[in-house]
Formats: sequence, C-alpha cells, structure tokens
Amino acid sequence: MKAELTTRSYRGLSQEERRAERRSRLIAAAIAVYGERGYHQATVKAVCEAAGLTERYFYESFANSEALLIACFNAVTFSVLGEIRQAAQGAGRGRIARSRAMLHAYFTALQREPQSARVFLVEIRGVSRAVDQAFDAALRAIGQEVARIVAPPGAQEDQLLQAGVVGGVIHIALRWIAQGYTPPTEAVVESALKLGMVLASSPGRSAPRR
Repeated sequence: MKAELTTRSYRGLSQEERRAERRSRLIAAAIAVYGERGYHQATVKAVCEAAGLTERYFYESFANSEALLIACFNAVTFSVLGEIRQAAQGAGRGRIARSRAMLHAYFTALQREPQSARVFLVEIRGVSRAVDQAFDAALRAIGQEVARIVAPPGAQEDQLLQAGVVGGVIHIALRWIAQGYTPPTEAVVESALKLGMVLASSPGRSAPRR
C-alpha cells in the first residue's frame, strides 16, 4: 500500500513531482518576497501566500525559514553560475576574453533580476552560522569554477586568491547596486576585470592571450 501511495499520480504528476513543484514555487515566491521586503521582514505566511500554498506545504519541504533562505540563495547562485559558465564557453580560449564575458554575464544578471541580487548579495549575510556556512561554501564553489575556466594551473590551487578575487568582485557589485547600477555595465565590468586579472595571470608567466 505504501508503495502505491508514493507512486500514485495526480494530473499526470507523481507525488514526488508534485512535492518538487511546490518546493520550486516556494523558492520562487521567497526570492520575490525577500527581494521586496528583506528576509527579516518576511514571514512564512507571506511566502506561502505569494506561492499560493498553505503553510503545511512549507514544512513539507523546509524545516524553517533559514532552510528556505539557503535554498533561495543556492538557486540564485547556481543559476547565475550557469550563465557565467555559458558566457565563458562562447568567449573563446583567451583568459581575458573569458574573464570579461563572465563578468558581463554576472553584472547583467544582477541588474536584470534585482530581487535575486538582493538575496544573493544582501539578505544572506549574518543570519546564522548555518546560513554563513552555505554562503562560504557557495563562494568556494564559485571561486573554484572561475579559476578552472580562466586561471593558469598555479592559481587554480590557490583558494585564498580565489576568495579574494570573488569577494572583491562582490564588493564592487554591492557598491554598483547601491549607486543605482551606475556606471554602465560595460564600465563596471572593466573595473572588475582589473581585479579578475589577478586570477587570470600569474607572475613569471607570459601574458594571457587576448
């Protein structure tokens, strides 16, 4: 009987698929609510209302609001990382060209989706140790992926350098957003590229290909 209940479909979706769909709706709703009100001003009830679900479905997927915040952060982070990776693939083999394309994709995504940017850059900070750990883990993953794409072999192993570059770009993004997305995207990309070149080149090596 238990096996029948877990595989039974409704409107063509299994129980597991319906649960996954509700979870996705909650994450999308939370990103919008956190982006408008801020995490600390948002309630479970407000998120559920935005998702069109009752609170019992919230606790079906998340233990608490912090768990939802982490899920939102990861969804935004790895969506943007996918765009960055795709931009790099289309930019050729030169490290500078790849770096510029990745930064352009990053800043374009932040400006295109300001609510997601707020979750990614602002609301995630200082909530709890568990949330801070999720933030740190994501930054490490981003640093490693960026280094894999643009850095020479020596710099690919330098996690402290990766953390410094990624953290610096995030601070540039925070200042840019606070200034109302000025200067234009192309200008902020070039500013961030100067920092990114620390990772894309290393002492004693020939200049990276353009």
